[in-house]
Amino acid sequence: MASAAAAAEWEAAERKVLVARKPCFGLPTACPTSLPVLLYLRLAQVPFDIHVDSSFPDADHIPYVEFGDCVAFNNEKGGVIEYLKGEKIVDLNSKHPSVSPSDVLSTKAMVSTWLADALQYELWVVNDGSIAHDIYFSDLAWPIGKILHWKKTRDVKHLLGITKLNAAEKEEEIYQKASAAYDALSLRLGDQVFLFDNSPTDVDALFLGHALFVLNALPDTSVLRGTLQKHENLVNFVEHHKVQLLEDSSSSGVGSSPSPSSSTPRKRASGGQSYKPKPKAKKERTEEEKKFRQRAKYFLATQLVAVLVFLSLMGGVDSSELDDDDGMDYED
Repeated sequence: MASAAAAAEWEAAERKVLVARKPCFGLPTACPTSLPVLLYLRLAQVPFDIHVDSSFPDADHIPYVEFGDCVAFNNEKGGVIEYLKGEKIVDLNSKHPSVSPSDVLSTKAMVSTWLADALQYELWVVNDGSIAHDIYFSDLAWPIGKILHWKKTRDVKHLLGITKLNAAEKEEEIYQKASAAYDALSLRLGDQVFLFDNSPTDVDALFLGHALFVLNALPDTSVLRGTLQKHENLVNFVEHHKVQLLEDSSSSGVGSSPSPSSSTPRKRASGGQSYKPKPKAKKERTEEEKKFRQRAKYFLATQLVAVLVFLSLMGGVDSSELDDDDGMDYED
């Protein structure tokens, strides 16, 4: 029943809206999580608007898609793409009855784990922080952005199981898996236009999002970028679809450019529900009111951080732990 209602809402909606992080590096959204969703919608030829949300840089509900009174959040039901497939709204994979589902799932798992881990490692651990700053934190006050970046780096190290003792071994393992994934994808693609037969799947969107970020956002010194560039057919695959999906689509109106006035928050995830009532129209705030509210948020956040730091120090954090934190090294 819920699936039918969501599908009906999708069909009735005059316009769909993708809320993503801001554009950067020549990409309509530079967020590695938002970009595959945008590409999935364009591969499905869904007309939609793009709105930018830069108010919650560490929020896991972004990206999300609004249609009518329904919202598909990134942190619910496996993410936006899985929601659209599960609710039978937009399912590119259903167009491949002759392709083995196990082949699609195994390839998707490789992109979602080995390549995603390698990208997270380069973005948050290897890089000096400038790329992440441009994507997530450039609209925040410097101390807030610095603290959020430090926190995310610790989280990624913990997620990847990286400690001071095994850092070198983990790096080698991460890059070996990424290289093996690129080899397998290159073999799978061959000289085809898509990874499976002659039409796209969600794996195409996931890999394109990954590869576009690697080739456009990561520096020339990136190991991951250098490994990808060894596979000519993968690079050609990415460049071909970049023209078709990002450049041509923008001019044709299939997924319009990000709205410059859409940096204010829209709908947020709560309670695991997918249906959210549309907010009533509010009186437009003056520039002074907006600046005051923004400064108030920064002040409150700074005070909260100060309290948390004080409590952690009172909790018995020794000097050696503090030294490790300053060096951005995570140790269990």
